[in-house]
Amino acid sequence: MKKAFVKSYGCQMNVYDASRMVDLLGREGFVETGTVEEADVVVLNTCHIREKAAEKVYSELGRLRVLKGERAEVGRDTTVVVAGCVAQAEGREILHRAPGVDVVVGPQSYHRLPQLLAASKDGRVVDTEFPIEDKFDHLPARRTPGVSAFLTVQEGCDKFCAFCVVPYTRGAEVSRPVAKIVAEAERLAAAGARELTLIGQNVNAFHGPGPDGRDWTLGELLHRVAAIPGVLRLRYTTSHPRDMDEALVAAHRDLPALMPYLHLPVQSGSDRILHAMNRKHDSDTYRRLIARVRAARPDIALSSDFIVGFPGETDADHAETMRLIADIGFASAFSFKYSPRPGTPAADSADAVPEAVKSARLAELQALLERQRQDFNHATVGRTVPVLIEKAGRHPGQVAGKSPYLQAVQIEGDVASIGSVVPVRITRAGSNSLFGEAVEPAIGAAA
Repeated sequence: MKKAFVKSYGCQMNVYDASRMVDLLGREGFVETGTVEEADVVVLNTCHIREKAAEKVYSELGRLRVLKGERAEVGRDTTVVVAGCVAQAEGREILHRAPGVDVVVGPQSYHRLPQLLAASKDGRVVDTEFPIEDKFDHLPARRTPGVSAFLTVQEGCDKFCAFCVVPYTRGAEVSRPVAKIVAEAERLAAAGARELTLIGQNVNAFHGPGPDGRDWTLGELLHRVAAIPGVLRLRYTTSHPRDMDEALVAAHRDLPALMPYLHLPVQSGSDRILHAMNRKHDSDTYRRLIARVRAARPDIALSSDFIVGFPGETDADHAETMRLIADIGFASAFSFKYSPRPGTPAADSADAVPEAVKSARLAELQALLERQRQDFNHATVGRTVPVLIEKAGRHPGQVAGKSPYLQAVQIEGDVASIGSVVPVRITRAGSNSLFGEAVEPAIGAAA
């Protein structure tokens, strides 16, 4: 029996793409394994957003080359595939730096993976084209998706932020037709998915052709998907402040299935740095947008992204970012030191911030964000919140799920409750999870 090991790095889109590659390999007779040593095909689905993420891939490829040699000594072939954004950005350079790699395939071409594997028997192959055909038309039916599932609705980005490689690795903004999204969502719901997260590099720029002949917005799409039987919860990520229109804000008010959680990257609180980043919004615009969202949904939990130490950032610029965080308050966030990505406008800037300064600023920023995260979690203690049970817990007799605010919740319960929404009284907040007890019978159980 042929076995495949697929490892994904980075964003939710990569998680989705990795699962679809498993589906493709399954159609070719491969069984997924979690043990790389027994895999006949190893796929690394890579991320190129951060410098260290790319270097981790090359370190992993070095280890795989050794493993490949060891398996060859006992007569077992191993095919190594590099997929995703590092593959798209670096192409044949990967073959030069990593002799053990057999296939390099970009994120728009992974539907061709079976053909590329076959071609690699005659020599190493690279496919980093942006094909004309819709890759989604060539993907097999999804496997059992689980209680929560990602659903790609949009790919690419047209914003060209100065620090970002996405327009170069994922291409221009493209939205899938509404009918195809709905059909996939219906199949996921029929297979047991109760929560769908609509994903895209810039998901709220969605403008897919609708059944009425015009382009639909993300707000309209959310209303349509919410009407599918079996879909209890909806989320979407990742968004850009420039594309947060009033219809989408209103959806947070009017659509019960849309969870009160919004990930809306701001990157900096300094208008000068936001301009240098080519973000196309300023800090006041962001504050006013958050005020409108909170007016529509007062209990919404906010998440964001922050880049520290962008070229030219001063102490005053950093202070503006700290002020914005303090003013708004975030339930969670992702924060990073700036690292140059080859080919991006900011990569060649001569006004680099010293590494020690970046580290100090990041530590200060993350300390504030962590205090806010813990305050948000502790404020949930004593409340009763609906928790979607997703899986068995760490210990016997325990199950785990997510609150509407994307918090991990552990309760005592039976695995029969998986797929149900259970009202839970939160009794304790740990460092990364909430703990509670069911107070009422479950609702919306999976059939």
